[in-house]
Amino acid sequence: MTTPNLLDRLSLRHRMGLHPVRPRDDENTHRAATPLELLFDLVSVIAIASAAAGLHHAIAAGHVGEGVVSFLASFFAIWWAWMNFTWYASAYDNDDSLHRLLTMVMMAGSLIMAAGIHRFFESTRIDMIVIGFLVMRIAMVLFWLRAAYHDSDRRKTAYRYAGGIALVQVFWVGLMLAQPMPPTFLFSLYALGAMLELSVPLYAESHVTTPWHRHHLIERYGLLNLIVLGETLLAAAMALQHADVGHLDLDLLSVAGSALVIVFSLWWAYFSKEDHIAQKRLSLALVWGYGHLVIYMAGAAVGAGIAAMVDVLTGESGTSYRIALYAISVPVSLYLMGLWFVRDRLVLSHAGRHILLGVSVLILVATLFMPLWGIALTLAIGVGARNIQACGAKTGGEGHAV
Repeated sequence: MTTPNLLDRLSLRHRMGLHPVRPRDDENTHRAATPLELLFDLVSVIAIASAAAGLHHAIAAGHVGEGVVSFLASFFAIWWAWMNFTWYASAYDNDDSLHRLLTMVMMAGSLIMAAGIHRFFESTRIDMIVIGFLVMRIAMVLFWLRAAYHDSDRRKTAYRYAGGIALVQVFWVGLMLAQPMPPTFLFSLYALGAMLELSVPLYAESHVTTPWHRHHLIERYGLLNLIVLGETLLAAAMALQHADVGHLDLDLLSVAGSALVIVFSLWWAYFSKEDHIAQKRLSLALVWGYGHLVIYMAGAAVGAGIAAMVDVLTGESGTSYRIALYAISVPVSLYLMGLWFVRDRLVLSHAGRHILLGVSVLILVATLFMPLWGIALTLAIGVGARNIQACGAKTGGEGHAV
């Protein structure tokens, strides 16, 4: 009786499209992003665009401090949910029906977060952001419980993930129910919740690491970076649209051209030929994975700054040109600093190791006396110098190719 019953259950699972969640081969040479992962990214971009739009409007209204804090808080929730799914899928994506359905649940949660971001910027109400985040995190708990059931070698690690994520959600529910509260108190507790979230992978992976795929993660992170940089391209298009109303506005044309130079330079700096995560070591991977938060936030903020600059030049904003300029140069500088931290300081040699860091500081100084096109030109020259030095280092037997 036992054997037929077992065969019946296996047959039912097969008809339902369910398969064991086995660890993926972390040395698979042809591992690429799946269509489902790309759809997940497409949904994530809606939330990212909402956060960038909130920052843009806050800068244009002269509420820079409040806007930056709200942007950081909302972007963290978007990025963290995206990152957790990405690392899990790199290790355990079996592409069965339940995996697809849980991923779609996460997409629904991301859309709920996106819908709540505008209200968060307006009134610091976090209810919809927390609800959307909870939907995504509960799905992640189920993902990890599935992995624990099927992967006996890493069962403890998977249970640590599931338990840690679930416990932190209790904190978020409590914070949501405690609304309203003074903004300073709210953001302080929000920062505490973020630290608790960040600690879960450190705790879980300290037992046995999951079989994440290095090249797959590099591709996934690069794809999200393209989405983030798209915010700046959108702002450049907006500048061109305003420039061609009745007569050509040279200032707006300059903004559009500068935005293109900036986004192309940031792309070129990121997608050089030096290896991201040069070695498959957990400590290095966590620095790289967490450090990308600065890169992603800064990339999206550049687009918000460009949009605010357009508002200044068209008279739709009461903020000053110089503040709008800093709203562009500061995130550009942070983007370069983040890229230096997660990659260049680790893979380049001699002076080339610190070129991006030096350029980031130079851009901040140049903002005191240069217009936007000068900032864009400084960035382009700096990235070019970095690439030339890295290429020369390889030719001389040192460092890596560009």
